[in-house]
Amino acid sequence: MAELFAAGSSGAPLADRMRPRTLDEVIGQDHIVGPGRLLRRAIQADRLSSLIFYGPPGTGKTSLARVIANTTRSNFESLNAVLSGIKDIREAIDRSDERQRLYGRRTILFVDEVHRWNKAQQDALLPWVENGTVILVGATTENPFFEVNKALVSRSRIFQLKALTQEALLKTAQCALSDTERGYGKWKLRFEEGALEHLVEVSGGDARSLLYALDLAVVTSGWSLSPDKVPPKNAPNTAEADFSWPPPPGAEILVSLEAAEESIQKRAVLYDRDGDYHFDTISAFIKSVRGSDPDAALYWLAKMVRAGEDPSFIFRRMIILAMEDVGLADPAAIGVVLSCADAFERIGFPEGNFPLSQAALYLATAPKSNTTLAFFDAVKEVEKEDAEVPNHLRDASRDAESFGHGEGYVYPHAYRDHWAAQQYLPAALRGRTFYIPSFIGYEGKIRESVLKKRELQAAMVLGAGDEASGGEVLSWSAASKGREGWFKRAESGRSRLLLSDRDAIFTAAAPGRQSRVLIPLANDGLLVWESLRRSPEGLTAALVDSENAKEALFRFAQTSGLDETEKPEIAVLGGAELLPKDRSLFSAPEFDFLLLREPYRKGFGKNTVPREAFAALGHKAANLLAQGGVLVLLASPPSLGERISRLLETAPAFSETALERLKQAESAFFGKDNTRTWEQNDLIAELEKAGLVVEADFLDQKEERLISEKDLAAWFDTEKSSWGSFMLQNLGSEPFHLIKETLEALTQQGPLIWQWKSLLVRALRA
Repeated sequence: MAELFAAGSSGAPLADRMRPRTLDEVIGQDHIVGPGRLLRRAIQADRLSSLIFYGPPGTGKTSLARVIANTTRSNFESLNAVLSGIKDIREAIDRSDERQRLYGRRTILFVDEVHRWNKAQQDALLPWVENGTVILVGATTENPFFEVNKALVSRSRIFQLKALTQEALLKTAQCALSDTERGYGKWKLRFEEGALEHLVEVSGGDARSLLYALDLAVVTSGWSLSPDKVPPKNAPNTAEADFSWPPPPGAEILVSLEAAEESIQKRAVLYDRDGDYHFDTISAFIKSVRGSDPDAALYWLAKMVRAGEDPSFIFRRMIILAMEDVGLADPAAIGVVLSCADAFERIGFPEGNFPLSQAALYLATAPKSNTTLAFFDAVKEVEKEDAEVPNHLRDASRDAESFGHGEGYVYPHAYRDHWAAQQYLPAALRGRTFYIPSFIGYEGKIRESVLKKRELQAAMVLGAGDEASGGEVLSWSAASKGREGWFKRAESGRSRLLLSDRDAIFTAAAPGRQSRVLIPLANDGLLVWESLRRSPEGLTAALVDSENAKEALFRFAQTSGLDETEKPEIAVLGGAELLPKDRSLFSAPEFDFLLLREPYRKGFGKNTVPREAFAALGHKAANLLAQGGVLVLLASPPSLGERISRLLETAPAFSETALERLKQAESAFFGKDNTRTWEQNDLIAELEKAGLVVEADFLDQKEERLISEKDLAAWFDTEKSSWGSFMLQNLGSEPFHLIKETLEALTQQGPLIWQWKSLLVRALRA
């Protein structure tokens, strides 16, 4: 085996030979060693303080230490915490102390797996780190705030390394394949389709695992001489693959998919106790129970018992079946089977046949659901992309002060129904679903509740777009503490408002089972899912603004349990368009209902005069609606929105005179003379001009809202904000800045109750 990995000039494994020698050769950690980054500057300037590298295996912690060793002018000592103890620490310290006293030279002490040292061993190092005798460079796969001495952590800078992306892993493999000195560049390597990709995918972000597997796959694959090469004397037949190693330079090596799989996978070994009879009979029993045939189940059970099968083996398979095939259709099944297994242990044969029979009959007659198999879909997603835990879901008990972990988590029990909409999946998997409840048994009872919560959560998460994606892992700042929690709480409180708006729209529309419904601006899917429920025999069509939004809605549609003809039709309408000009996007040329929620908050008509946007909406709606079709629109006119003056009514810094002046200025700004704002009558008039018969009502709305610094900056920008410039001109500089300062102080106390009126329009095409 010693010769197995002897591909390069040394007998070292490929992973060791390919360790980076310079910072430019480090792959996949640009967030800490990329151009201009702090760690890169410190290494290049040889001005290191004590460091701890923290990250998963195979991400480059030891390699970075080797780069430091190659770069620094200081002496470099290396210890492995698994193999060394206090004696080794003292010897390294003595050498370091002597160099400093006699020659004035610093020593960098690298400790691999530093978390493996116990408290006494770590304490032995602390004084010498503190007085500067050594500069510690530690490497750990465990969270240093939990596993490493707090005193050492407080004297070190923590750098977190991330699992390598598939792109970084592929680049790592390609470097090894092209390097003629340390890798396989002197030979012509070819990979069967999918072989290299398989190695990259299964290595799970671990470069060392990838290179070990790549090394094994290459050296155990056959080679042959290229046709343009003259074979040396006594060379093997070039028509057949040769497995001797190493091959001559220029030889061709083909790595098959099978070789790649064998190099990185662990294969399960089947335990064969009694041969085919044993496995065929248990297979027949399981399939009979799964097929809900109690007679066949009893027959195969009797045959196994008669043949002397181990009852514990039969119960083991029934326990698995209770969770795999009955599952949540009857959650009590697992309890019944376990109770029967326990009863058998107490009484044994021959009376033990009764619990065996009872468990088999219960499972055979129970409703069936295999939704627990959704777990394996989740496993595939983990293998494909091992995403990081969102910051607000991380454990806050250990390192909240340093990393801000857990900040912003919404506690569901603090809300009505003990539930609040928030994001639980990683940002990269927003909108992904694994579990689809069946219609059977217990699952049939919980299905509606599960799907409705999922839909509301989707409206919150998908509607947020890319804003929900997390930032750099160590970018948390203590200055943001508190406000992030307020923001999450205010966002979770929006769920009640979303449900209220949805119910108001569908109550006004009242679509039937066969209705054809068109929903523009449907990125959040809020109205789409309710339309599918209300009109299962009709058509639900949705317009979104991007292919990503379309894909996210299609993923969510998979949870509906509908076939392809029953799912919504989704089309992308880019730009600032709200409705299409023609009728060719969907299978229906016209619709019975057109449902809209807050289109003007979502940007429609932002760059046009409102009346022009309303006129376009009216004419396009009339063109798309069938005779007797209805447009239902929920919108919030600026003239009926919240006023700064109401928010400041209780502020002690404001006099009644100043408050009255502010109210008058606001009334003037939102009045008819401002072409950028609009009133309810403007919308109604334009819809009526398009030939629609309009009815309108008003809804009182309110929600908790956290006013951000960005909001305030935008409102009071006297150059870009029409409101800001108008108020400055009408109130004067001193009152204007007093309003801003008072509002800033008010918003620092937490969310405000934001109140407004929404206009609910029902427009009929007569």
